Amino acid sequence: MKIAIVGCGNMGMAFARSFIQYDLVKKENLLLIEKSPERSEILKKSKEGVVVDTINDSLSGYDLVILSVKPQDFSVVAVELKAFLNPEQVVLSIMAGITMSRIQNELAHKLVVRAMPNTPAMLGQGITGFCASEGIGFSKLLKIENLINATGRSVYIEEESMLDAVTALSGSGPAYFYYVVKHMVEAGMKMGFDEGLSRLLVKQTMLGAYHLINNAELSLDDLIKAVASKGGTTEAALSTFAEANIGTGLEQGILNAEKRAKELSK
Repeated sequence: MKIAIVGCGNMGMAFARSFIQYDLVKKENLLLIEKSPERSEILKKSKEGVVVDTINDSLSGYDLVILSVKPQDFSVVAVELKAFLNPEQVVLSIMAGITMSRIQNELAHKLVVRAMPNTPAMLGQGITGFCASEGIGFSKLLKIENLINATGRSVYIEEESMLDAVTALSGSGPAYFYYVVKHMVEAGMKMGFDEGLSRLLVKQTMLGAYHLINNAELSLDDLIKAVASKGGTTEAALSTFAEANIGTGLEQGILNAEKRAKELSK
């Protein structure tokens, strides 16, 4: 495939590098459109694709156009972009909060896929929810799914409205884990560890816990019970969490993130 990426920040380049790594696109068939002069120079030096700083008629020769600009910049970019799209191209948006109907209207273009990745995509460990407009054939959709999977894993979402929930749960999700890790590290430092050792203990604990969740044939409640013996140290911590309503607060925070995602999409 020939792929053009409009907006080459962290997420746009995460996709670009994954495509190259898995040999899904050749560098000469990867068009990187970056308007920032400083960023454009960096990309030219790294030689990860054909770098240009303007949207021009060469765009019409690409099979897939990925929109990776800031949502607030979309309307300005759309004015330039719609002049060079051809009807057979698929536009893949990884912009948060911009609906497929808005993209279709502002670009005057029917074939749109909307995706919500998360930042671990930069390491090939992301999870992306995506949905597609009518008119995109199975073959094209399968190719796009394979491209997305180069950044980790993907889930097809039939109802576009559920992408707000994807945004709240997995899109924003890494920050929730960082928040927990941050406070665990700080607790370790208060108990006397230096920051480096506290971070090591917490990071390896998180990594090991992930592998148990992924491989043990136990429910989350059973995994908790396996650590929390009656009257022990873990139970003391869990009781404190319950008294502080940390679980309820976490759930409500994620629901509020979904609410905000819905607000931004209007």
